[in-house]
Amino acid sequence: MSFDWLVPFHLWVKWLHIVSVIAWMAGLLYLPRLFVYHAEAAPGSDKSETFKTMERRLLRAIMNPAMIASFVFGTLLVLTPGVVDWSAWWIWIKVAAVVGMTEMHHLFARWRKDFEADRNPRPARVYRIANEIPTVLMIVIVAMAVLKPS
Repeated sequence: MSFDWLVPFHLWVKWLHIVSVIAWMAGLLYLPRLFVYHAEAAPGSDKSETFKTMERRLLRAIMNPAMIASFVFGTLLVLTPGVVDWSAWWIWIKVAAVVGMTEMHHLFARWRKDFEADRNPRPARVYRIANEIPTVLMIVIVAMAVLKPS
């Protein structure tokens, strides 16, 4: 199957991919910060209920759609002829980091469900540490995508 039809749209797809990734990253950096504050709120309190609403809306209205869009546009990019050399090692590092980012997204979604049920077993420190992981993964992903080291 030929994907030559994607070539004229390459810059548009790249633009949409970058915008999607920025929105996804914003959520991945903000949600664990909300968890830090939520962990310090008494379960059932007005403050806790407000955090539940904020976390649910962030995940469902921004993070999930942005992650899906990132994958759709990223897939279109790698299917575009001439964009990726699959024999290069950098693409596999990037793919591994994207898998890690996706795992963090799903982990944060599970943690949100714990808060929703008022059964958070983790201290705020765990969320402070977890907040750094997407940053490190983002650095690796951007370095691989831009530098394409050989």
